[in-house]
Amino acid sequence: MHFSIKKILPHLIVILLFIIIAVGYFSPVLQGKTIFQSDIAQHNGMAKELRDFRETDGEETYWTDSAFGGMPTYQLGARYPFDIIKKLDETIRFLPRPADYLFLYFIGIYILFLVLKLDYKLAFLGALAFGFSTYLIIILGVGHNAKAHAIAYMPLVLSGVILTFRGNYLWGFLLTALAMGLELVANHFQMTYYLMFLVICIGIAYLVDAYRKKILPHYFKACLILLGAVMIALGLNAANLMATKEYADTSTRGKSELSITPNGAPNGNSEGLDYDYITTYSYGKLESLNLFIPRFMGGGTSEAFPEDSATEEALLKMGASSQQAKETLTQIPLYWGDQPIVAAPAYVGAIVIFLAVLALFLVRGKLKWWILSAFILSLFLSWGKNFNFLTTFFIDFVPLYNKFRAVSSIQVIIELVLPILAIVGLHKFLYDFVSSEKRKKALLYATGITGGLTVLLMLFKSSLFSFVSPYDGDIIEALGAPFMDAVREDRATVLTSDALRTLAFIVLSAGLLWLFLKDKFKETFVIGSLAVLILVDLISVDRRYVNNDDFVNASVMEQPFTESLADTQIKKDEDRFRVYDASNNFLNSAQASYFHNSLGGYHAAKPGRLQDIADFYIDNGDIGVLNMMNVRYILVRGKSGGVTPQRNPYANGNAWFVKDVVLAENTTEELLLLDSLDTKNVVVIHKEFVNEIPTDKIERDSTATIELTSEKPNHLVYEAATKSPQLAVFSETYYKDGWNAYVDGERTDYLRVNYLLRAITVPKGFSKIEFKFEPQVVKTGSSIMLGSGILLGLLFIGGLFIEYRKRNTDPPQD
Repeated sequence: MHFSIKKILPHLIVILLFIIIAVGYFSPVLQGKTIFQSDIAQHNGMAKELRDFRETDGEETYWTDSAFGGMPTYQLGARYPFDIIKKLDETIRFLPRPADYLFLYFIGIYILFLVLKLDYKLAFLGALAFGFSTYLIIILGVGHNAKAHAIAYMPLVLSGVILTFRGNYLWGFLLTALAMGLELVANHFQMTYYLMFLVICIGIAYLVDAYRKKILPHYFKACLILLGAVMIALGLNAANLMATKEYADTSTRGKSELSITPNGAPNGNSEGLDYDYITTYSYGKLESLNLFIPRFMGGGTSEAFPEDSATEEALLKMGASSQQAKETLTQIPLYWGDQPIVAAPAYVGAIVIFLAVLALFLVRGKLKWWILSAFILSLFLSWGKNFNFLTTFFIDFVPLYNKFRAVSSIQVIIELVLPILAIVGLHKFLYDFVSSEKRKKALLYATGITGGLTVLLMLFKSSLFSFVSPYDGDIIEALGAPFMDAVREDRATVLTSDALRTLAFIVLSAGLLWLFLKDKFKETFVIGSLAVLILVDLISVDRRYVNNDDFVNASVMEQPFTESLADTQIKKDEDRFRVYDASNNFLNSAQASYFHNSLGGYHAAKPGRLQDIADFYIDNGDIGVLNMMNVRYILVRGKSGGVTPQRNPYANGNAWFVKDVVLAENTTEELLLLDSLDTKNVVVIHKEFVNEIPTDKIERDSTATIELTSEKPNHLVYEAATKSPQLAVFSETYYKDGWNAYVDGERTDYLRVNYLLRAITVPKGFSKIEFKFEPQVVKTGSSIMLGSGILLGLLFIGGLFIEYRKRNTDPPQD
């Protein structure tokens, strides 16, 4: 027992240090503050109704009225029964946010380094290098929590995969199932998809190795075991995965049924996003040098100019006051890449890249090749439209690739594999795995390559680069070409400044390793010194973009939007209706969703048919369609900048009977027939629903009434009185996978009308009509999650028993 405690104690100390470092970096959390994350503020606006309902009614609603005219809550923080893996994830993330994600970065890759059989001190060093990589910190700053969450579990998945390929089938299987389950809990499928590319690279490397060693049966056995582990992981997340897939098919990520685009051009009807949207955020080829020199391209799009900059001096010479000059500087981009918005450079670290280059000369075998292949693939794909051939091939032929935008984010694979290569290379360098002469040559080569490149970039920057941004034309037009020359001078200055910085870290690291070769330092001192240098290198860049100034009182994030006078006025109206926020980009703002049932919202996967209505009508100024959506108030911005509500007197209400039906032959016609349609009296119905219409000619009953008598997000109740069968239209989104209709307690069919609304045939007499959101996918998925959780638990207990039996039957060691 004494031996076991001694063996585990270093790891416990490391975990404690991770906690201290994570909380220390985000120290305002100790004061009860939280980081202001713009994306999370929008998410909180979208999820408010869900959370309020959960608190007041004590149950879960899987539908919200507050966003996009109504949508499922599957991607808004819905909770599912028997979500065991989610509870485990919440237990692991016990620190206050965002320190919890930084801790996850550390612990996940620390375990991977241990699986790679590295000393715990090197594993600790590697965890710091990975966790403080600038991109991983900046995504916490802007609120990409799900992305950070998924990235943090990537190393844990790799640990299980590598264990399995090494022949440790039992624990490799269990770790892969658990880690992959946690990876899917993060709910960022784009990051998980990119992880698949990395695992494929690993699989190919092990396949080649198995072929050479003639152990293919072992390889395929490992693959089957990993497949089983992934199946259990999928089962642990079944409800969320199945529900998300169901919704995604109807969202902007699904296949469009339209034959034309809003401008009348033919629509390719491709499933997924279009090329331009996918590649909007494409990393520039030169911009990739940001991995090595942080402000090679000026930093982020909101990067501050250096003190006493040439640009400021030019503004002062043009007659601007000091205050005016400083205000103008905030509008001038120091960044000269071609991406529309860059929060910060994806800086990996000068020392990490130096050590990774060193590793290329020392590391041999599978690990080197799967890391190199993953690095090259992710780098090329991150270039997007700047490497068109490969990008087009992947969009057209690689399944699911066209479901995701911002191709530059695949560089997360680079952020992961470079620290792995760097630390494995350092391991080879420090512990006599290769001859002293070979280590010396590798050190000289690495220093020459990285240091030489840095010097080259500094000396010949003016000849090699133009320092011209695609957006400079507007600045030249407004302030003149001489002013632009000053801006370019500052761009060159910050490149030189950060290049010198990179060179200094290379020289210090190389000197440290050289003195180690000369027996001046021991391994522990070298590792400790490199840890300090890496922390100084990365944190000093990280703090430029995410620091204590970004923290606010927790209440600011809990209540991210301030109720305006317009919101207060609207809330006095207690009827059920919708609000159209014309004061913002209504499909990219959750402000109205926080206070009202909004036609808009903020989400990466918007309801597809609502997006079509916006593209064909609302965005073109044709707002007649708002009536059928029961938009009673329109928020408009006045000349003074204030927002006022305008009442729409033509809103159709919650439900109404129509006189006539117009049949549409196809989906495109169904949408186009809405143009100038009298939605209060006439309805457009796709021919697939023709059998649901009560009669060929609806007999109009002028005395018929229908009104909403009870409402919850997931349950609507109406009462109707008619003298003959009528077709009732409801200003509610049609969503067949969950909404069930009942007339006098009997479940009945309903149909889609006016492209995105629902309607039902109301029988003669007095009727009670109910719509209940009862998604079968949640029930089925939750049952699968329960079974998968029980199975994994039994397998884990079995594994512990086998390990116990094995240890007790092994002969004692002398």
